[in-house]
Amino acid sequence: MSVLNGYEPQVVFHYFEELNKIPRGTYNCQAVSDYCLKFAKDLGLDAKQDETLNVIVKKPGTVGYENAKPVILQGHLDMVCEKTPESTHDFEKDGIDMYVEDGFVKAKDTTLGADNGIAVAYIMALLAAKDIPHPPLEVLLTADEETGMSGAMGIDMTQFAGTNLINLDSEEEGIITAGCAGGVRGEYQIDIRREAYSGTTFKIKIHGLLGGHSGSDIHLQRGNAHKMMGRLLDFLRTDIDLRLVSVDGGSKDNVISTISEALVVFPENERTTLIEKVAKMKAIWLDEFMGDEPGLCVEALEVSERAFEPMTKESGDRVIDVMFGIPNGPMGFSRKLKGLTETSMNTGVFSTSTQQVTGKVLIRSSVESKIEEMKALVKTVVKGLTGATVNYHDQYPAWQFRPESELRDVLVKEYENLFGKTPEVSTIHAGLECGLFVGKNPALDCVSIGPEMFDVHSVNERLSIASTETTWKYLQSILKNLR
Repeated sequence: MSVLNGYEPQVVFHYFEELNKIPRGTYNCQAVSDYCLKFAKDLGLDAKQDETLNVIVKKPGTVGYENAKPVILQGHLDMVCEKTPESTHDFEKDGIDMYVEDGFVKAKDTTLGADNGIAVAYIMALLAAKDIPHPPLEVLLTADEETGMSGAMGIDMTQFAGTNLINLDSEEEGIITAGCAGGVRGEYQIDIRREAYSGTTFKIKIHGLLGGHSGSDIHLQRGNAHKMMGRLLDFLRTDIDLRLVSVDGGSKDNVISTISEALVVFPENERTTLIEKVAKMKAIWLDEFMGDEPGLCVEALEVSERAFEPMTKESGDRVIDVMFGIPNGPMGFSRKLKGLTETSMNTGVFSTSTQQVTGKVLIRSSVESKIEEMKALVKTVVKGLTGATVNYHDQYPAWQFRPESELRDVLVKEYENLFGKTPEVSTIHAGLECGLFVGKNPALDCVSIGPEMFDVHSVNERLSIASTETTWKYLQSILKNLR
């Protein structure tokens, strides 16, 4: 049964619902890429799939637009896969269980995939339409954007004749995005030693945090479960002979971590002290957050089994040191656009094996030199505290704001004509693929738009139904006036 039947724009929501039946997490894009390729070919359009699973489709202009400049429409196929600890959802096999509440499309206990499935749905609706005026369309649906942007990195931009590119990966109606931060991913492994140590084993778990997108939500100063765990473990070890067994949590470096779990061993006679200190730290956090993290849970429960012997005190202290000491959150704000985060760092993942603890981070900045500064800073901190080396990968450039843009001027004018007000033109701290496209073809004139979405990259992700319809009307108006 259709969940979104009866909601406008019906054609867009139909395709969005079809997409959400297909598991399409990052690095699991074969099925959704094949689906979109077949969809376009069944329409009789020129369509192909490249080696990185990007889908490229070309549709001629409608009557009167045959000789207009082509317009590139772009979105990405993959989604961030996050779920509540209680959820049994399998992102490798299950579609998204959607529902409607208070004017929003939501997902039951998982991310929704509106980032960026709604863009693909808009594009599919345009490809299938026979009554919407538009110039020649060149569609680019990229794979694996959320972790590494490998689709955008692998695309050959010489196959596109158009120089006007509309990216549909923004999340705020009424804002035309004209620039974004660049970024780089980092990973390090802390070597550890283990030894037998008798005592009481507790699992300490921090969860229930709001989380969110490590770019667009980083300025909200939401709790990062890993940083909080580092602070809690440091607080505990001042009075308790603590031995760390493991620390695990987070699945993506671009998600503000909502959960962190640590196994610790300590003398039985220090049980009361540990429980009291955990409760005290929770109270401190509730006071500091001032109601901004209403779901915060901090638990300390005895467990009977553990997979590993505890780390030596020296090894455990090194891990706690880096969790507590590594930078996290906003690191600087724009000097030109007040209130915009310029530079940030997110500690997204910690995982423990027999001999190593692995940490994953994501650095973002709209200033390339600041990315290099943060890379050096994180490297110095991690090496100084643990001796480990940080390996950086998947670096992507910032999308620099252009003072003059004919495409942007059209979007501003059409928004004013439709809605009677001037849209905001801005840049964002999150990463968009436009920077990579412009790097491959400097002649590109890019903009990014999209409907209202909230709390993307988290289980609270939701898509405004009204805004989806408004943006659909806006997109049609833009294309009608690009002759």
